[in-house]
Amino acid sequence: MLVAGGGLMLGIAAAVGWQPNGMLAGGTRDQEPSRAVRPSAAPRSSPRASKAAHVTSTEAPPRPAKHQKREPSTSPTDDTAATEPVYYLDDGPKTIALTIDDGPSPIYTPQVLRILERYQVTASFSMIGENVTYYPSIARDVADAGHVIVNHTWDHSDLALMKPAQARTEIARATDAIHAAVGQRPRIFRAPYGAWSRATLEYCAAEKLMPLDWSVDPRDWARPGVREIVSNILRNTATGSIILEHDGGGDRSETVAALKIVIPRLLDEGYRFRTP
Repeated sequence: MLVAGGGLMLGIAAAVGWQPNGMLAGGTRDQEPSRAVRPSAAPRSSPRASKAAHVTSTEAPPRPAKHQKREPSTSPTDDTAATEPVYYLDDGPKTIALTIDDGPSPIYTPQVLRILERYQVTASFSMIGENVTYYPSIARDVADAGHVIVNHTWDHSDLALMKPAQARTEIARATDAIHAAVGQRPRIFRAPYGAWSRATLEYCAAEKLMPLDWSVDPRDWARPGVREIVSNILRNTATGSIILEHDGGGDRSETVAALKIVIPRLLDEGYRFRTP
């Protein structure tokens, strides 16, 4: 009986293509892809890395506590750029910023643009350079609509785990891709996962790039449900908040549905959307 049972299990394993080393038939491991989404592949999500795992002696100070205002040392339009991440907007009472990360996406970016146009809201789109090369016309649509395009690295790599030269290349390649698509060089940079290193901040200062972070994260990338995304934003948003949302990296239908609810609610509460 044991022999017969073993033969049956091996037959099932062979049918599904499982191999003892955890690989699937064809030599590929069942794992999440990069956030850069090629046109031939359906967008899929990838888990967000824990920032706490990347804290080192060379990393920038951690994100400040909720509602604790923290100003950049200088403006990116001055002779030198900010030397630490910007977590809050400083543009008067009831002003907030909406940031949309990981695009452009041929599916979700146009939907987000229509919502923003309906409510006359200007946002910042943190774009992955590789995705910009796949969908340059969508990047142009974002720029032509008057939104700000932010450098979000070439392929959403964790810069805190890279050597300084590699991190600089990640940022520079994305800048070149964005410039080629829209004719403008981004003046703002956002580190994937909010993982900042001193080397990255020094490079931003040298290139006069504002290092942009966020203060409200509804975790829409994890698809917690439309109600939870909306509740999180309304509960945590205050004057100066920089809200993080996503139009790329996977299924963002919940984000789109949440934006349809949360933007008019925030406007009704007297908030004004500005860009950093």
